[in-house]
Amino acid sequence: MTAAAQAVPALGPVAACEAIGVSRASLHRLQNPPPQPPEPLQRPSPPRALTASERAIVLGHLDSERFQDRSPAEVYGTLLDEGVYCCSIRTLYRILEQEGQTRERRNQLTHPPYQKPQLLATGPNQLWSWDITKLLGPVKWTYFYLYVILDVFSRYVVGWMIADREGKELAKQFIAATCEKHEIPPGQLTLHADHGSAMKSKPVAFLLADLGVTKTHSRPHVSDDNPFSESQFKTLKYRPEFPDRFGSLQHARSFCQVFFPWYNTQHHHSGLGLLTPEVVHYQRAEEVRRLRQLTLDAAYAAHPERFVRKPPQPPALPTEVWINPPPKPDSGPPDSDKKTQ
Repeated sequence: MTAAAQAVPALGPVAACEAIGVSRASLHRLQNPPPQPPEPLQRPSPPRALTASERAIVLGHLDSERFQDRSPAEVYGTLLDEGVYCCSIRTLYRILEQEGQTRERRNQLTHPPYQKPQLLATGPNQLWSWDITKLLGPVKWTYFYLYVILDVFSRYVVGWMIADREGKELAKQFIAATCEKHEIPPGQLTLHADHGSAMKSKPVAFLLADLGVTKTHSRPHVSDDNPFSESQFKTLKYRPEFPDRFGSLQHARSFCQVFFPWYNTQHHHSGLGLLTPEVVHYQRAEEVRRLRQLTLDAAYAAHPERFVRKPPQPPALPTEVWINPPPKPDSGPPDSDKKTQ
């Protein structure tokens, strides 16, 4: 660039730029540099400003143990009641801003992080999941409430109830009746739920303690922490015969009296090796799988050429079911625990 400037008197700007290989705009900027901004003026300190020693006293008050979590207005009022005036409230804020202390000074209430529930079931009646869902009533803003308890290992609906409201006493009676019906001994069962008011109520907590049932809860607003109940409700509401609205409490109850027997005894669940929840819950899975294997063996014997890789086998039944399984060693994060129906 300097060579181009030196060649301008002899060659002219255009020829000099072409010879050196620079643009005329670059040459122009070199010959006409922009003016430098003037040095900022040092404003004299106003006569009413605090002196350095006074400012240090103010900072000493603000950062003292008794005022370190107080707002400037509170500091001002407290000192004024003690007969001490240092400066105005606005000056207190200005000094804090200059010191980088304008964040929230008060101690803030913090909640410990919610732990991710990691629950395992290796057989029926070890882990139940329960939830409440709304069913639309006959007119706008009217609902019926469906309470459902599901066995996580078998997906068997061990109890359900329809009510016109959601309540802690209703939940208590419902859980107590279901545990009694299935003769759950103390220390065997874990009951998992979300953070609903009925789920976390004292009557339910005291009941579970009396029954020897361990209670666990999902993290707030994390539906994947209660995937089995959520998935079962989706199966319910995606049935072709599920109505847009229920005309009465008896209408909703009549629908569920048909749906839940179908779900337990006829619904071949993809997460259960295409077995029904009833077969798995009452431990008839091996017998059903044995009969299925006989059928597949006969099909293979009749047409082995149709099975290219190996003789067919019935879908396997999982031996354990997790809510939020732990990560496997030397692997990435586990897949989302979404259960199909």
